[in-house]
Amino acid sequence: MSLLTVERQGAGAPLLWLHGFTQTRDSAREFRTILAGRHELWTLDLPGHGEASGLRASLGETADLIARAIGSEPVVLGGYSLGGRVALHVALTRPDLVRRLILLGASRGIEDPLERAQRRERDEALAQRLETEGARSFLDYWLAQPLFAGLGDRAEVDARSLDARGLAASLRLCGTGRQEWLGPRLSELSMPVLALAGARDDKFSREARAIAEAVPHGSWALIPEAGHAAQLERPAACAEAVESFLVS
Repeated sequence: MSLLTVERQGAGAPLLWLHGFTQTRDSAREFRTILAGRHELWTLDLPGHGEASGLRASLGETADLIARAIGSEPVVLGGYSLGGRVALHVALTRPDLVRRLILLGASRGIEDPLERAQRRERDEALAQRLETEGARSFLDYWLAQPLFAGLGDRAEVDARSLDARGLAASLRLCGTGRQEWLGPRLSELSMPVLALAGARDDKFSREARAIAEAVPHGSWALIPEAGHAAQLERPAACAEAVESFLVS
């Protein structure tokens, strides 16, 4: 039995979508509504977020919790940013549970050990800022980053997680600096993989292409006029890219 509660919406083949850092299962409303019109859409709160804010888990442990939540029948698995990195770990550890994999704004990790250590230091500083200033103040800072410049009123602040300790724990346990470099392992993935990124998100556009080229059955696409949070900025275009992949 998983410690994570799955919510189901819609009908059809199951598609489990994992949210990003500071988000919850209630985030990306328009994007989720479109997907739920064609699938049984599964969502849940990742450790440190929403109803799971008191749960502490590393990336590997989170992947195990997701696998338990899926059960015994394979699903289409997708995720954004943090959720995409978790989805990638699930696919590598339990490929039998993943029919197809969708990664939006996801990362293979950081190859250089020194850069990875520096990223851990930055994540620790962010975690301390969360604990000092509180989640609401931190969200103002977080969403003001250039990475989210295109969000405007689509930031969905009301659907964000507001537990500072939980978010700080997520940074410390699941931040990119804590993730092993997964580049050499991508060739293990036998399922079809779609790597997505916003066309204005240069870093993750390059990452999407690199992921797609490293897996045996990979494809990649860019969401026009979108930055990092493409599912919020251009929900219809993002959902259409997902659907095109699933019917191909």
